[in-house]
Amino acid sequence: MRDNVSAAGGAFRAARAYVLGMRMKKPLLTIALTIVAALPVRADILPLAEVSAYLNDLKTVEAAFTQINDDGSISTGRLYMKRPGRIRFEYDPPEKAMVLASGNTVAIFDGRSNQPPESYPLQRTPLSVILEEQVDLGRADMVTDHVYDGTITRVRAQDPEHPEYGSIDMMFTAGPVELRQWIINDGNGGRTTVILGEMETGQELGNSLFSIQLQRQSQSQQP
Repeated sequence: MRDNVSAAGGAFRAARAYVLGMRMKKPLLTIALTIVAALPVRADILPLAEVSAYLNDLKTVEAAFTQINDDGSISTGRLYMKRPGRIRFEYDPPEKAMVLASGNTVAIFDGRSNQPPESYPLQRTPLSVILEEQVDLGRADMVTDHVYDGTITRVRAQDPEHPEYGSIDMMFTAGPVELRQWIINDGNGGRTTVILGEMETGQELGNSLFSIQLQRQSQSQQP
């Protein structure tokens, strides 16, 4: 019984790290930056207007992802995004965890437990910046950092009305513009990094894929 509880807790913490954020260890930060450094080079910084236009044109996304957590663990899985307001993280076994955002709510499911998912308002998570119906990084006090390192443009953005909710660092390459990774900086100083694999965009993704209610029902029917 104790082993089952321990395993379930580990999966749940791995999924929860995405929403709440954790501080990342330096060796893993080096790995993440090395991956990005191998990407195409552009000679200048991407303007905020160009980044905003790119995100607004990004209607659907499917990609593999790698998540780096503070404790040194690395989680992998598949991500589905349907803007505005919907995202799905399916974590690879053995974690059996899932994070869904839909209907202005983020729900964290632990597949090893029959307990209801842990839920949060989407607007309280920095990821809401990407999922907004109309992204405008030119809004006053929304972008707090905008830099270029010779390879990537990094944009740190926050909800200007609620900076206490944290921020998101988005990493973009150019030629064409593409989102490569993000770092969630939560309001408590935690950090969680998500590195995206090759993205498929523009495909049809049904709303049911992001339904928190359907996932609740599916989980309740599991033995």
